[in-house]
Amino acid sequence: MPELGDHEPQVARVGHIENLILSGSEYRFRFVPNPLATEIPLTRIEELAQYLGITGWEFNRTHWAVKDVDLYRVLNGTVAGAAPAPRVFRLPTEVRKEADLVAVMMPFDSRFDRVYETLRHAAGDAGLRCHRADDIWVNDHIMDDVISLIWRARAVISDFTLRNANVFYETGIAHTLGRDVIQITQSANDVPFDLCSIRSVQYLDNGEGLLRLRERVADRLGNLVNRVEAS
Repeated sequence: MPELGDHEPQVARVGHIENLILSGSEYRFRFVPNPLATEIPLTRIEELAQYLGITGWEFNRTHWAVKDVDLYRVLNGTVAGAAPAPRVFRLPTEVRKEADLVAVMMPFDSRFDRVYETLRHAAGDAGLRCHRADDIWVNDHIMDDVISLIWRARAVISDFTLRNANVFYETGIAHTLGRDVIQITQSANDVPFDLCSIRSVQYLDNGEGLLRLRERVADRLGNLVNRVEAS
């Protein structure tokens, strides 16, 4: 963030540091802004200064400081209790979102292996990659891996076939976090009433049907990629 001054608008940016090296008595590095994190008006930083550990003089001096603060938690207003926060799981706010990651939510059932493979190809066609929660094992509890996957993903694909309760729950989390969700199903009757107003891709679980599914999902993912790049 810049110092306070007369130039408008003034914003702070969220990102990470790369290529940190010591050159003589100076440190050199490259700051890489996070394209998925919006710029923050300095007026907002001033309002939250006490929660961010920023003292008044710091707004008027060029310097670097390390603050032992959860930036995302403060910005979301959860410090003051102004914004809702989950109680049964923790959002991994310290983890960066991955611009090329698609999360797939479907029943853990071998009958969906061909469908998942089709979705992996569809993501690849759009220049992306996709994972299910059973592809990763980072946390002891699988739900933590599911939440992490949804958090890191730029888009989520939810298969409502067989009306799986876990998929419904995970889709609700994805919607709450603002992820683009692509709904797919083998039967329109498996789409919950509250989600019927959202377009779903209906497919047949055979060679021709899966090929069509791949084309439609790849096309939708491609549109999402182009939309983000255009913005």
